[in-house]
Amino acid sequence: MTTPTPVIFIHGLWLHATSWNPWVELFREAGYEPLAPGWPGDSDTVEASRANPDSIADHGIDDVVEHYTKIINGLAVKPILIGHSFGGMIAQKLLGQDLAAAAVAIDAAQIKGVLPLPLSALRSTLPVFKNPANNHRAVSLTAEQFRYAFGNAVSEEESDALFERWAIPAPGKPLFEAAAANFNPHSPAKVATDNEMRGPLLLIMGGKDHTVPEAVTRATLKQYRHSHAVTDIKDFPDKAHSLTIDSGWREVADTSLSWLKEQAL
Repeated sequence: MTTPTPVIFIHGLWLHATSWNPWVELFREAGYEPLAPGWPGDSDTVEASRANPDSIADHGIDDVVEHYTKIINGLAVKPILIGHSFGGMIAQKLLGQDLAAAAVAIDAAQIKGVLPLPLSALRSTLPVFKNPANNHRAVSLTAEQFRYAFGNAVSEEESDALFERWAIPAPGKPLFEAAAANFNPHSPAKVATDNEMRGPLLLIMGGKDHTVPEAVTRATLKQYRHSHAVTDIKDFPDKAHSLTIDSGWREVADTSLSWLKEQAL
């Protein structure tokens, strides 16, 4: 009897790990062994995470990578990684370090070397950048800010419901680290994009995403041009940053499953 392949789901800023629950159920039905651990400092529930933002604060990219590396090292085989937003960046870093069999990076935060900085991305992250002290704090979004950053491709009612259900405070530090990446030779946002031996990578982008616009994902793809390892890209023109949690999540999840099957994973 073969052991099911583990799949680790990695959330991004402002969403709780339990927002992956529908994906976890779907992947378990498909024969995988899914896990959706939170970031360091996250509490087990949305409510507890909102009540304890200080434990979430001040965790940077390296802290999150180390956290997931320990989880991976406890597994019998290399997992598949599926990450959204900053979780997509973390997934790429771990894949580049040969810690994963494959990765799906959905609307992934910009890695070192990616230059486009669209205005919508600046507006989405303004709640963090408007105060330099937020580098060491956890920052919460309002429902209106969430609507712009995540829910702009769904109805206001659906966006507000997603905000109430899944939104939690997020550490400001990863955003400051990513913003300074191209000025820091040792940036934690650096990914081993030239690794020839890594597993396959699928980049997924939403055409209406304000937080990680298509230009960022296309520039990310170019960073992998020096590697012959499989790097694919899939565009969902009508989806925004909420594409993993809104009413259209199943299309994105099914695309991820189909791609993994094509890679014999």
